[in-house]
Amino acid sequence: MFSIISNLWKILEDTIVEYIDVDFILWLSWLLMPLLITFLLPLIIVVLLYLTALILYVYKLHRVRLRNAYGTDWRNAARNVVAAVWDAHGWIWYGYEVVGLENIPKNESVLFVYYHGTIPIDLYYFISKVLLLNSRLIHTVADRFLFKCPGWSIISDVLKVIPGTVQICSNILKEGNMLAISPGGVYEAQFGDFYYQLMWKKRVGFAKVALDAKVCVIPLFTKNIREAFRTISWGRRMWLRIYAATRFPFVPIYGGFPVKLITYVGKPIPYDGNLTPEQLQMKVADALNNLISQHQRIPGNISLALLERIYSPKKEQ
Repeated sequence: MFSIISNLWKILEDTIVEYIDVDFILWLSWLLMPLLITFLLPLIIVVLLYLTALILYVYKLHRVRLRNAYGTDWRNAARNVVAAVWDAHGWIWYGYEVVGLENIPKNESVLFVYYHGTIPIDLYYFISKVLLLNSRLIHTVADRFLFKCPGWSIISDVLKVIPGTVQICSNILKEGNMLAISPGGVYEAQFGDFYYQLMWKKRVGFAKVALDAKVCVIPLFTKNIREAFRTISWGRRMWLRIYAATRFPFVPIYGGFPVKLITYVGKPIPYDGNLTPEQLQMKVADALNNLISQHQRIPGNISLALLERIYSPKKEQ
């Protein structure tokens, strides 16, 4: 038996030496490592989302004990723990900051309109920050495909994520809540680039919501969000056709780069019943474009965004 094993090992060793260049394999793995890392890092966000679902299930299953411990319902306790996890992740990985929190009215309904990055991690961090600092949860509108993902139902239930018709969104605001919408949605996420151009087409749903609920609109923009994650640039026409046919985000994503992220909260745009939805859309778009031009380097640069974690030429206002 030992001789058979010895012979098999000898054959395997000879095969490796003859047909496989070990040095080349090592060199190739070293060469491709950055590529592997950039495509694997987005999985961290997926893992964190499912960690969120896991924490929420823990609180759901043990809500009686946790209610006694926190003196409140399990959803509120779970939200605060999840917010703390996301806030810690944002601070450690991206040095995440928020500028302009004082622009958010206290105890009033607010509609936040934000630029949609490739992955809206900035929104997750912003929601967590507001919940921890102001004890208010921001409801969010998400694309319908997310609600078909396993584990998403409990996230949407506890964190108040909705597919969002105009009437549903308006009712949420009329109840005194805060709501976040990205008019560009998945289309802007998939096909936007480091020039940070808004891709809203003729979408005015958010404007109809604001006018119907009679609330102010606050623009949100996060510096370097396109440098944290990006979509591949090749095959754009093909991906556009696939998206038009399926409405599903198939464009591959890469990144996870620990660039400096700063969310800027713009000045509130007060309710004006004399505006049409189209006029309000243009007004909000102008405000958001002003935030982008004021705070974002165009075109975006990953290397310089990484350097901003170490050194910033001037303090952000």
